[in-house]
Amino acid sequence: MSPQPGLATNPPALLAAVLKSNANTSNPRLRQILDKGIRHLHAFAVEANLTPAELEVGLDFLVAIGQASGPKKHEGILLADILGLATLVQLHDARHALEAGGTEPALIGPFWRANQPLRQNGERISSSDTPGPRLTVNGRVLSLDGTPIAGARVETWQASPKGLYENQDESQPRMNLRGSFETDENGRFSFESVRPAGYPVPVDGPCGELLAAQGRHTMRPAHLHFLVVAPGHKVLATQFFDAEDPHADDDVVFGAVGSLLRHFEPVGADGYRLDVDLRLEPGETRVPKCPIP
Repeated sequence: MSPQPGLATNPPALLAAVLKSNANTSNPRLRQILDKGIRHLHAFAVEANLTPAELEVGLDFLVAIGQASGPKKHEGILLADILGLATLVQLHDARHALEAGGTEPALIGPFWRANQPLRQNGERISSSDTPGPRLTVNGRVLSLDGTPIAGARVETWQASPKGLYENQDESQPRMNLRGSFETDENGRFSFESVRPAGYPVPVDGPCGELLAAQGRHTMRPAHLHFLVVAPGHKVLATQFFDAEDPHADDDVVFGAVGSLLRHFEPVGADGYRLDVDLRLEPGETRVPKCPIP
């Protein structure tokens, strides 16, 4: 029996039919993204000779990603991280700012929390019983031309020296090693903490299974997160990494780019200091969705 007229009987005809079905999508940007996504998905399936059984495995994996997400972690963000997609999108989006001397972005990651406590400059973000060497952080928020930005909101968060964020660790006080600061008239902020440690990404979900299947390690180098919000500027999400960490050059989520690797300066017998400049690109101030309440 010959095929009925109009039915797609080969990959090019099927692709054309699917693209035609997207033509009436009302949102132009959504239509563009779907169009390109459909083209690449179809090309991928053909190039990889994807079988129905393999497609089923992949769909089950995506379902498991959603099921593994919850108040303690966002498995979807973790997947984008370990595949390098999140770093790629951030670097591409910031390409013009980087050419002008802006601070390189890095992953927000799955552990940023909403309503981190507002603290005064110079205040500790670590509880008095948090172990580890003392760390003093001094920062400035600047425009691309070097003008200080007063009144910027700087959010910071980090893992403990045990390699756990407070929402993962019942022994830590709520919101430990987290804080929100406001820059002064010179664009400056500062806080006290403890030197962070590297840690493995969560491996109790499908992302852990994927890393094992790839034969990859699971470690992130020690780092501090920063998210900076200032009117008239694009939001900057970045991290600064301990250059002495053994995984400084092979971060499992590909976030430790060279300019963000820093040597923590020794201070006294058991302390360290980190000085950072955060240079923001002018543009729309769009605060990203926070992954954890």
